[in-house]
Amino acid sequence: MRDELIDPSGSLADLVASRLCHDLINPLGAIGNGVELLEMTGKADGPEVDLIRDAVRAAEARIRLFRLAFGGAVPDASTSLREAKQAVEGYFHQSRITATWGADSDQSRQDTKMALLMLLCAEAALPMGGTLSIAPVASGQWTLQAEGPRLNVDENVWSILRFGHTADNRPPRPSEAQFPILLRAAESMGRTVNYVFDEDRLSMSTA
Repeated sequence: MRDELIDPSGSLADLVASRLCHDLINPLGAIGNGVELLEMTGKADGPEVDLIRDAVRAAEARIRLFRLAFGGAVPDASTSLREAKQAVEGYFHQSRITATWGADSDQSRQDTKMALLMLLCAEAALPMGGTLSIAPVASGQWTLQAEGPRLNVDENVWSILRFGHTADNRPPRPSEAQFPILLRAAESMGRTVNYVFDEDRLSMSTA
């Protein structure tokens, strides 16, 4: 993972997220390479090695998506279609959620960030698994569909996207960080985030 220029007007949190993701991916890659070398020499075999290899791949996938979702970048930077699709597919590979990146071309770095944050918010509403799909409809505008059993949209948390704070005014938990960050990302682009849901379906959009 290459180091990248960061928008100096971004928050300190963006800088920290980018730094952590950049520094963590290299040792994880080294572990993965070490496992492959052991397998090639025949010195490692069995479920223990499979577990290590799968864990490393899962960690690498999560860090790559987190870098795009939580990190910062210069405003005119772009994310390739290949990188975005690989990030989404890798992140949800071992999940009960099937996710589809519906863009068919490269997207601006800011658009990609906003879309991935939408996916992370929707993921929180699918505790029993389900399907997610997101696609651009115009520049800076995205639409997302989520379906799954026992859909759980906690309005206390989701109200952050409408009012800027939880319904009971408590600080967001670390596992809920994507909600205020999505709101800030949308506002920085002059967008709003909308959502509607029923028993088993959630729809999100930016406008």
